Amino acid sequence: MSVSCGVECVVVLGCLRWAWKRCTYIGSDDSATWPIATAEEFEPIPRVCRIILAVYEPDLRCPKYAPAGDYRLNPDWVIKRVTYEQTEGHAPPYLIYLDHDNREIVLAIRGLNLVKESDYKLLLDNRLGMQMFDGGYVHHGLLKSAIWVLNAESDTLKRLWEENGREYKMVFAGHSLGSGVASLLSVIVANHGNKLGEFRGIW
Repeated sequence: MSVSCGVECVVVLGCLRWAWKRCTYIGSDDSATWPIATAEEFEPIPRVCRIILAVYEPDLRCPKYAPAGDYRLNPDWVIKRVTYEQTEGHAPPYLIYLDHDNREIVLAIRGLNLVKESDYKLLLDNRLGMQMFDGGYVHHGLLKSAIWVLNAESDTLKRLWEENGREYKMVFAGHSLGSGVASLLSVIVANHGNKLGEFRGIW
């Protein structure tokens, strides 16, 4: 009897420990051991975030929702803006920006629009174990969206890269729902980049 009570206590304590760790786990625990970024490493983040915010703006020449300090981008360098009507619900709206100052081709994707049914449809198109990809599992709807964007824009991105110099970096960025699409787009291009060629830098 005492042995079974001892085993039961160990199991209960193990379950309590697991529950405690599960309930107190926060996202910053993942990066707790990472080194602090230098100013040079962090510099692109606010700049690219401003480009992502520009996707939400209907007219960059007369901005209504500009962040503090404005978008700091040249509207003439916006190569393409794609709306919900143009994506037909396959992807969130996005823009392609040719940043000559930083030698980057940026594809920025907007986040979840709470009033667009197509965004919810994309987000809910998934279930556990549904989509295998490169030895793991990914969100089915986000992967379909990333593939759609790549198929729609691969010629444009490749042309921009070849016309402006192969030392330009390719940057895929997004907010919220768009960040998931951009992340998978980066993985697809990095691992299966034959559609666009070999880039010097993708991030």
